[in-house]
Amino acid sequence: MSVNKELKPEQKLTLRAFRDGEHQWEDWQEAIFSADHSHKCPTYVHRTPPCQGSCPSGEDVRGWLQIVRGIEKPPADMEWEQYAFLRSTDANPFPSMMGRVCPAPCESGCNRNDVEDFVGINAVEQFIGDNAFAKKYAFTAPEPGERRVAIVGGGPAGLAAAYQLRRKGHRCVIFEEHDELGGMMRYGIPGYRTPRDYLDHEIQRILDMGGIEARNGVRIGRDIAIEELDAEFDAVVWCIGCQSGRPLPVPGADAPNCVSGVKFLEAFNQGKLLATADRVVCVGGGDTSIDVVSVARRLGKISNINKSLRPEAVIGGFVAHDAAYAASREGAEVTLTSLFPREQMTAAEHEVEDALYEGVDIRYGVIPVEVVTGDDGMATALRMAECRIEDDGRPVPVEGTEFEIECDLIVSAIGQGGDLSDLAELDNGRGLIEADRFFQHTGRKGHFVAGDIVRPHLLTTAIGQASIAADSVDHYLRHDELVKRPKVDVHHFSLLEKLREARLEPEGYDHQPTWGTNAANFAIHNYEDRSAHEIIPSGKLFLGHFAYTPRNRRESHGPNAEEVLGHFEERQVSFDADTARKEADRCMSCGMCFECDNCVIYCPQDAVFRVKKDQSTLGRYVDTDYTRCIGCHICADVCPTGYIDMGMGE
Repeated sequence: MSVNKELKPEQKLTLRAFRDGEHQWEDWQEAIFSADHSHKCPTYVHRTPPCQGSCPSGEDVRGWLQIVRGIEKPPADMEWEQYAFLRSTDANPFPSMMGRVCPAPCESGCNRNDVEDFVGINAVEQFIGDNAFAKKYAFTAPEPGERRVAIVGGGPAGLAAAYQLRRKGHRCVIFEEHDELGGMMRYGIPGYRTPRDYLDHEIQRILDMGGIEARNGVRIGRDIAIEELDAEFDAVVWCIGCQSGRPLPVPGADAPNCVSGVKFLEAFNQGKLLATADRVVCVGGGDTSIDVVSVARRLGKISNINKSLRPEAVIGGFVAHDAAYAASREGAEVTLTSLFPREQMTAAEHEVEDALYEGVDIRYGVIPVEVVTGDDGMATALRMAECRIEDDGRPVPVEGTEFEIECDLIVSAIGQGGDLSDLAELDNGRGLIEADRFFQHTGRKGHFVAGDIVRPHLLTTAIGQASIAADSVDHYLRHDELVKRPKVDVHHFSLLEKLREARLEPEGYDHQPTWGTNAANFAIHNYEDRSAHEIIPSGKLFLGHFAYTPRNRRESHGPNAEEVLGHFEERQVSFDADTARKEADRCMSCGMCFECDNCVIYCPQDAVFRVKKDQSTLGRYVDTDYTRCIGCHICADVCPTGYIDMGMGE
């Protein structure tokens, strides 16, 4: 059931509670007086919303949105901003970074898309992270124990693994071959997208937990052998990422001025590359290629460049530009090519829009077939052809459609691989390290793996894998058997923990068979938690409850084609608290009560009632008097969030 995204605020939504072909509503009055034979009464069922189910790091998105909007209250001694921060970072310790650069699969999964538009989850998360930066919120951890874990790689996966392991009481040492921690967040994404003051703060906040040591400038396999790690540490987590870009699979791609997108961005982020070439072509279509072309437009070119200072020499690590060199930059012609049409590109849509606005020429549905080189072996053009995708997914050139794009620098951003040149014994034959479903290394006991070196994907995916790997390490160190992961493997709201937090924990239970649990204080008699097994679709919601509410959008200060040269300021402007609350209030709280009172108001028997305020928490707002309930299911029909099932009785 989709709704026209072009709706205007004054237009009435056409959400319906019946299917095509049905032309009459059920007679609720008749149901009231005939349904009492069903013996079915309301059950309050917690399910996982699709935003959380779509989040690779498993954030409790609905949870921290509920806190921001004021429905879930913080403990008495804590402000709501800090409570939202702690809930957000339970799964992901980088809210400022993720709020800026994550392509937000949570927003694609958001059920609000079937009303008018998704909730701006990224924007609210950026607010949570930036507010935490301003107020200097800190993490806490138990005293570190005796067990020590080596973490190889200080990128998002390695830092997330250290964070989760410290929360479990283990000491960690991070080995990082670069001079600074951060991995792809620092060396793979330009600073105007991951501002370094926020990045440094989020990294330091992890280190400030104590019990975490960082040894920078150390490459395992070259400076320290794997056997030395085994001798010094109780477990090892491999989070080395994928720092090698794939070359173009066409003739001539070994020309000196054909470089990888990974190395291009690394040279820029290290401050070595201050200008690029006159005509740049990047082959890709994903987020990395967008970063490449956006950086190239900002850097511009230098006319009459000295051969020794050409960009490929800098990217190759042979030389670095000095600051004075950038003074004479001019605009560069930058082209991005994609195998797919625009709507199928893997890059985020708003990033594609920004690149076009900045003056990048994008060619859709084309494939490289050859790098054209001159007498000196340098690339002078990239020969392309229109692309056809075969039934098996292979892209192939369309014969007779060839054309050339003249260029001085070709950047390949078609994928990444691991650099295992010093760790050949770990290579699974594809430039990656093998891991099982618990992220244990399949061939080395006590070794675990997380992040791109398992399978290159998103930053948030690496962070989610690190969390699971940390669980596996913890079980290993405690000599506990690994347990099956839940079907919906994310961080879930826990009613029991919420009751404990509110000092409403149920009484002890002697586990003897008994009747009358609805009146007992040891049981939550009509609550069922299916969040580990089910994701609630929009079809289970009463969408007609939700009025048209336009999304609150972050301000964007991106440069146009004339302004882009030398423009390295951040684009996205963070929400203030009021705007964050307004946007969070658009959340439909799928699978969890948000205290709308519909069930109480519409119950014809007054069987559904509000729990007394001193006994109420999130998820425990209403209860049912079974001596009054006749099973008419009106409460379930009018529940906007799909929280009520007619699940008790025959």
